[in-house]
This record gives sequence, C-alpha cells and structure tokens, in this order.
Amino acid sequence: MELCIDFGGSEIKIGILERGEPLRTASVPTGKGDLEHARDTAAALLAETTPLTPVTVGIAVPGVVDRAAGRMVKAHDKHPRLDGLDLIAWARESFGLPAVIENDARAALVGETAAGSAPGARDAVLMTLGTGIGTAALIDGTLLRGAHDHAGILGGHVTVDLYGSLCNCGNVGCAESIAGAWALRRDLAVRGDAVTDVQALFETDDDAALALRERAIRAWGATAVALCHAYDPEVVILSGGILRAGTAVAAPIEAYVREHLWTSSHRPAFTVPDRPELSVLRGLAVLAATPQS
Repeated sequence: MELCIDFGGSEIKIGILERGEPLRTASVPTGKGDLEHARDTAAALLAETTPLTPVTVGIAVPGVVDRAAGRMVKAHDKHPRLDGLDLIAWARESFGLPAVIENDARAALVGETAAGSAPGARDAVLMTLGTGIGTAALIDGTLLRGAHDHAGILGGHVTVDLYGSLCNCGNVGCAESIAGAWALRRDLAVRGDAVTDVQALFETDDDAALALRERAIRAWGATAVALCHAYDPEVVILSGGILRAGTAVAAPIEAYVREHLWTSSHRPAFTVPDRPELSVLRGLAVLAATPQS
C-alpha cells in the first residue's frame, strides 16, 4: 500500500492506494502552507485507514526533479517552497516512511499505461493541459528520463511562435506561454472578455473567445506534433483539467496532428482518461512499489 501526494498546479491531491486502486483520496487547493496542508491531510487519511499501513510514499511535482537527491530542481512559479527541498527527508520526518519523487507528467503516463486509458502501451506520449503543459514519453516500455532527468517533460516549452512573448522559463514563444491555463487567464484578463473561466472559453462562440481558442488549439496541436516527431508513439494520451471540455479540445488537437505530421509518420491513436484526477496517483503507486534504478 502506498501514500501518494501530487503537488499539482492548482490543487494538491493525496491518496492511499492498494494495488493501484485508491482506498481514500482528498485534495486541497494550492497556496500558502502547501507542505503543511499536504502533511496534515495525508495524516488524516492515514488515521482513517488504520490498521492498514502504507509502506512507502510517492511524491509528484510539476517540474524537473533530481530523483536521487529527492528534490524538485525547478518548476518556475509553481510551489516555490519545494525548490531544492529534500522531499525524501520531508516524507520520512512527516510519515516515518521512505519515498520516491517524480515529475507529475511522467507519473501520469505511468498511471495511464499501467491501469488507465492506455493499459499495456509500450510506446506512448502524454500531454497534460492544466496550469501548465506537461509532457512525458514511454519508449519500448521504458520511461524516458535522460542523463539529467530533463528528457521528455519539457514539451510545453517547445517554441511554437518565434515572435511570441517571453515565457517564465526564459524561452520565447513556448506553447505553455500561449496555451497553459495561466497564460489563457492572463490573456482573458488583458482582453477584458466576459469569459474568465478557461473551460467556459470552449463553450462560448463570441469572436474574441473563438480567436483565443483557435490559437490555443494550434499551440497544443504543434506540441503534440513535436512529441510524435520526437518519440514515434503508438498512442497519445491527452489529460489535465482543460480536457474537462472534452471533445471540444481533444478532437481539434487530434485533427491538427493528423494534418501536420510528417507524411510517412505513423498516425497514433488518441485517448482521454475517464478519471484524469487519478492518473498521477496511480502512477506514483506503481513507481513507489517498484525498486528504483
């Protein structure tokens, strides 16, 4: 049994899982006191689950990780208190348990290919559309990490507009700086549109909302094309809070990819999780139960 904590961009999800299935879950909004809220909420779930006892903790963060050191290296404006913090030591002090740490998109990909929307897939990419744009890749059954834990997860920071605005990562014209939820909210506020909710953007047909929506779809589509060109997957998994808009988001992304892929490239299947809120927790449970290399 595993205690899993997902430090997401807008909320922290906590779950106790047995064989990949959640026994108890809870969430708290992000903000001041994230570490304390995560610890206290997890402790409450543990108390409710007695006499069963988790044997390890899985922790996901929305940024680059140093797994060996148990630290988040950088997430740019997301959970600044986690930057450089020894999360393995934090878990041991808070719960008396060993821990593993992973990037949230990688954990979500593990969750979806283990027991989610693409079970058994060995070549897959995931793109999660939320506060930011997270990505991850699985190649021949191996989670792509790279020499310094940066590989596969920075797809949202591929330049899709050479003349775009400066992203908070330091690059110019990143997909996330155009179509992450934080960027969409910024642009909605600047335009002074009546629509202020990102999901409502895909339920509104006024000209301003339509233009912003089409720009976002092009950014997401270009990101997915880049992932397919780089990793040649059998399946593309689309997840994250923005996918609550359903086919209004997923269908045009898939159409964009099919139109813009290299002519001989395989046209992958597309899937959207039924319960995307569980993807990261399920993946963390798998990773926490697996000997780390």
